[in-house]
Amino acid sequence: MISFVIRLRSRAHFAVQSKNGAFVGSGRRRQDARQRIGILIAIFAVAFLAVGGRLIQYGLDDVTATASLRSDLSAMASRPDILDRNGLMLATDLNMVSLYAEPRRIVDPDEAIEKLATVIPNLDWNETNRRLRSGSAFQWLRRHLTPRQQADIMALGIPGLGFRPEKRRFYPGGAIASHIVGHVNIDNMGLAGMERYLDQQGLIALREAGLTSGMALEPVRLSIDLRVQAIVRDVVAKAMTDYKAEAAGAVVLDVATGEVLAMASVPDYDPNEPSRQLPDGSVDKEYEKGWFNRMSNATFEMGSTFKAFTLAMGLDAGSINLNSVIDASSPIRMGGFTIKDFRGKRRPLSIPEVFQYSSNIGTATIADMVGIEGHQAFLTKLGLLTKMDTEMPGVATPTQPRTWRKINSATISYGHGAATTPLQTAVAAAALLNGGSLVSPTFMPRSLEEASGGAVQVLAEKTSADMRYLFTWNGLNGSGRSAQVPGFRVGGKTGTADKVINGRYATNINFNAFLAGFPMDKPRYVVLSIVDAPLTGENGGRLAAYTAGPVVREIIRRSGAMLGVQPRFGTEDDPQLLVDY
Repeated sequence: MISFVIRLRSRAHFAVQSKNGAFVGSGRRRQDARQRIGILIAIFAVAFLAVGGRLIQYGLDDVTATASLRSDLSAMASRPDILDRNGLMLATDLNMVSLYAEPRRIVDPDEAIEKLATVIPNLDWNETNRRLRSGSAFQWLRRHLTPRQQADIMALGIPGLGFRPEKRRFYPGGAIASHIVGHVNIDNMGLAGMERYLDQQGLIALREAGLTSGMALEPVRLSIDLRVQAIVRDVVAKAMTDYKAEAAGAVVLDVATGEVLAMASVPDYDPNEPSRQLPDGSVDKEYEKGWFNRMSNATFEMGSTFKAFTLAMGLDAGSINLNSVIDASSPIRMGGFTIKDFRGKRRPLSIPEVFQYSSNIGTATIADMVGIEGHQAFLTKLGLLTKMDTEMPGVATPTQPRTWRKINSATISYGHGAATTPLQTAVAAAALLNGGSLVSPTFMPRSLEEASGGAVQVLAEKTSADMRYLFTWNGLNGSGRSAQVPGFRVGGKTGTADKVINGRYATNINFNAFLAGFPMDKPRYVVLSIVDAPLTGENGGRLAAYTAGPVVREIIRRSGAMLGVQPRFGTEDDPQLLVDY
């Protein structure tokens, strides 16, 4: 107690300022205390601002990442299923997940890459390292993972990684209908074929408006018969291999409705894997050449198949009839050129014989009878010189001379000097056989009534009946015999043209085609085949009768019954062959 009093008295003594008698010691202590409190407040304020700023930064990062996800969500919207005419699946969406990273939240990029490499095959370490060290808010790491891969990555426990649901397009038939259906990119947007057509018809606008995300869209049904399509693709692929050809293709067309029942072009590709990488990581350009659809996206000089149009032109103009005779005994000399027949008969020929023996002299003479203007107008009316109107994107535009001279008309009469697409050739041929109506081709279902409403009468019905007779005649007696199928009454015309390479005709390389209709008593379908640059054919021949003809024969033999054509067996001179349509 005594010691405590002494301490109090001692503190009171030092608290007194002897000079002016004021107690100043306690004031200084209060001032020092206020300073210390001020410093603490400042420290807490700075710390609070730092934490707040960091929280704001994280908030902004979340907004950026969310915005990135939201912008991609519109691109990852659903696509409608694509079905064939019988309801079989051609394309559908699969639910998948994709892996993304938020690089600003990755603690150790090297460790993250090492762990991911144990789950993701062929992980590009350099590219992944670049993305993880980018300092950005969002980076894709791997699209379209399997559920097992997703589970394994989640088990790794790497902070800064996330998953998001996506759609992946799946084509159950693989390459069977690749050029018709087309394919999409990794963001599920159509790049080719009917997939691209769907986007052009408003699907993109719906996606951008966010109206297709997660919703079930009405399936899109095509005119394609998947059964026939599989046969056509198999036949042309085998022909390309057997004949050592550069390419091959075929189309089956309904002559009354314009519906494409099947169309294939090889080489082709698997739309599930539209691009492939070589071992060195580069893109396989040879594989991507399979994207090229020769049936509608390329033009060719169709050779002697054009003679069918020339004879139809002469018949329709009244310049000739089936009883007319054309002098083909000697070559025609015109403008410094000589037009002669391949294995010509060197005698006058009837109109059926001009068709049967594929006389260049005969068709050039008929074109001269009609005249240049009439010839050009007739081919334009059949749609052979203008761009075809159909749903398929990328349709090629036919080529023709800038100025038609007499020699141009003569050579075009037998299929040299003007180039068109094989599909257009089939469409024009349908008009020759169906009673004279030009019906635009379609890859969507179309009724006979709908087709009739948009059809244009381009030939007289009598001309069409005469052409059915000529097709039948050649199918029984001429080059069309190579495509004949017992019971199906096939009529047709071969076309062998020298292939144009770098602007010049190659005399030893052919572009072959066969144009057929069946059943010829009342044609329902046109089948056109092409074989590009074959090195051999049936019995060693390289002409259309030995290559493109057998392709048509095999397609009709295998698919005729599927197309609803009932085989009929009878004599070759059955009068029903000449019944009007």
